[in-house]
Amino acid sequence: MDRRGFVKLGLAAGGAATLPRTQAAVPSVLDAGVQHQQELMAANKLTSHALTSQYLARINTIDKSGPRINSIIEINPEALKIAREMDRERHARRVRGPLHGIPVLLKDNIATGDRMSTTAGSLALAGVRAARDSHVAARLREAGAVIIGKTNLSEWANMRSNHSVSGWSARGGLTRNPYSLDRNCSGSSSGSGAAIAAGLATLAVGTETDGSIVSPASICGLVGIKPTIGLVSRSGIIPIAHSQDTAGPMARSVSDAALMLAAMAGVDPKDPVTQDGDGKTADYSAALKRDGLRGKRLGVARNFFGGSDGVDAEIEKALEALKAQGAILVDVQVPNTEKYGDSETEVLLHEFKADLAAYLRDYAPEAKVKNMADLIAFNKQNSRLELPYFGQEYLERAEAKPGLDSKEYQDALANNHRYSREEGIDLVLKAHELDALVAPTDGTAWLTDFINGDHYGKSFSSPAAVAGYPHVTVPAGYVRGLPVGLSFVGTAFSEAALIGMAYAFEQATMVRRAPQFPASVSIRA
Repeated sequence: MDRRGFVKLGLAAGGAATLPRTQAAVPSVLDAGVQHQQELMAANKLTSHALTSQYLARINTIDKSGPRINSIIEINPEALKIAREMDRERHARRVRGPLHGIPVLLKDNIATGDRMSTTAGSLALAGVRAARDSHVAARLREAGAVIIGKTNLSEWANMRSNHSVSGWSARGGLTRNPYSLDRNCSGSSSGSGAAIAAGLATLAVGTETDGSIVSPASICGLVGIKPTIGLVSRSGIIPIAHSQDTAGPMARSVSDAALMLAAMAGVDPKDPVTQDGDGKTADYSAALKRDGLRGKRLGVARNFFGGSDGVDAEIEKALEALKAQGAILVDVQVPNTEKYGDSETEVLLHEFKADLAAYLRDYAPEAKVKNMADLIAFNKQNSRLELPYFGQEYLERAEAKPGLDSKEYQDALANNHRYSREEGIDLVLKAHELDALVAPTDGTAWLTDFINGDHYGKSFSSPAAVAGYPHVTVPAGYVRGLPVGLSFVGTAFSEAALIGMAYAFEQATMVRRAPQFPASVSIRA
């Protein structure tokens, strides 16, 4: 199933929001990428402290006032102190790597052992500080990144209700789409998507179980990378399901996302699955070649078209661009996608119950809630704040599941892997001698609707999500001003190849444009 419906996560028409044109439309160092910001810092024309200060000011101008996209749930009170330290290290000619001094945002389900809370958007964890850094946060700090804050998200990564509104959490409220403020950002990495689209940091980390990186990245006009399970550690990330959960980069360019992935990837003794990725990381920057599509055989996954005429039209243009860059396109059908919708749900429900209790024990021992039953009770006791728009039926279903030794769970997991891997993605890749699959990532942003819930469209997220395989989305066009993404999906640990193809497409098309924060999209857009 597409997790945006499970986790599906997934204003009057007229003028733009009030915002000075210089902030909305004129490129600045805040809209630049990692390489340009590093060049300025190396030339002593910019400091990390100045860059961080400017992003914090822009957050106040755009996120907390002006269009009020509401993407940031908490600011790191130590951000400027960390930036100063990175500047001191640079002055002493100790540069840790490409992310040294670069401001980044983390989704608020990624533990940081600092003065910020880690809550997954839930009031049940408000004020609870993690016992230590997640492996991802630690890796980024080691790389010299400046963690400037946490982003809002769909509460519990959208694993609460089948009637949910993506981008809403009881702690953070609703994140709004910078391309149309009355529309949704998708989720669950809603705040990460909106913040980077709006230029509130250089980079952000999202997390995905099924669609939660690639969908908001596509809908917010960004590059998103969902890595192979085992490439990036899951330790210290508030979980849904260990068989599908992963963190990944969200950025305004493929090169920025590649640099961030390199910093995040690595073996973690606390997460045994990362042993599968040992020796399988790559120099992702070396894959950034403009001829990366030449001679590549790409399977056009036609069973993931048809969700929207406008989206399909934009992707057909993208396919022509792929061919112009030397790619060979083969129309295919990804097989057996209908055979793991129900079993995916079963696996996620079983694992959520077990994995949440383990996270709370290891990273939030001071929290009042200790397990799924406690969380359900907390939400009922605080229903006015926690349950004003939709319920918690997925939490309740998860609590009712037996342990991970049950036959029901084991059979569902085996079914998922069989039909998504050897009789799914790998089968079609081998049968047609393909380097990757391509398709529309998602539909366009829908109107946020607290009465009826999300209105997501057709999505290409589930095959790679259920298989645990990599998925890269790149901006491909616009439908009435709303972004559309093109997906590249491959077999396990094929990130470098996908990044190379995505980069070649991006550089040949360069369709991304910054949002203008309109109150609503115009039918003439």
